[in-house]
Amino acid sequence: MTKTVLITGATAGIGAATARRFAREGWLVVGTGRRRERLDALAAELGEAFHGLDLDIRDIEAIPAAVDSLSERFRAVDVLVNNAGLAPPMQPMQEADLDASLNVVQTNISGLIAITRHLLPGLIERKGAVLNLSSVAATYPYRGGAVYAASKAFVRQFSLDLRCDLHGTGVRVTSIEPGMVETDFTLVRTGGDQAASDALYAGMDPMTGDDIADTLHWLATLPPHLNINTIELMPVSQSFAGFTVAREGATA
Repeated sequence: MTKTVLITGATAGIGAATARRFAREGWLVVGTGRRRERLDALAAELGEAFHGLDLDIRDIEAIPAAVDSLSERFRAVDVLVNNAGLAPPMQPMQEADLDASLNVVQTNISGLIAITRHLLPGLIERKGAVLNLSSVAATYPYRGGAVYAASKAFVRQFSLDLRCDLHGTGVRVTSIEPGMVETDFTLVRTGGDQAASDALYAGMDPMTGDDIADTLHWLATLPPHLNINTIELMPVSQSFAGFTVAREGATA
C-alpha cells in the first residue's frame, strides 16, 4: 500500500530534499510552503506523487482548512515531518529585534504544535510517525542563539513528551537534531547575505539536505516496533566548543 508523508517547509533545503527522497521511494508527498512558485517547481519535478499545499505554518487558524482541503488521494497521512523552521539574526538577546524573535516562536513552536495536533487522530489510526526537526542547538548553547536554541530545545522535549502521550497507540516519535547542514538556512538568517553563508561553510565538509533526507526516510521505514527517540548528527568537521571565560582587562 502506498504511504503518504506530509512535510512542512518543503520549498527549500532539507524539506525539498526530503520531498524528493520520499517521492523517489514511491511515497505520496504533501509539501507545505509559503512560496507557490517553489511548490509548483517541485510538482513539475516530482509529478503526480507530489501535492503542494499553500500554507504559512504561523497561521494557526489556516492549518485545519488547508489540511482538510487535501484530496482523498493525499489525505491519509502516515508520516508527519515537522521541518518548517527558521532562526533570527545572531544577536545577543539584549540587542535582538523582538518581532524577529517572536516570528521564530510562531514558526518553530506554535505552528509545529498546531499541525501536529490536527494530524494526530489520523496518525493514531494508521499507527504512523511524527519526525520533528530539532537541532544540536537544543543541547549546545552558543552566543546569539537564545531564541532559536530554546525553540529547538522545545521541539526536543515536545517529541519526548509526545511519545508519552501516544504510549500504546503505535505512533512513533523522533527528534532529529542535526549540526551544520549547508542549505539556504543561513541566507534566511542573514537576510540574504551570500558571503556570510559562504564564510560559515568555507573549508569544511558540512552535511547536506540529502543527508538529512536519507535519515528521515530511514526513520520512517523502520520496523513498526522500533522507535528512535532522538538522533543527533554532525559533520565530522564539527565538534563541541569549549567554555567561554570573561577575564578582567580583556577587550573582547
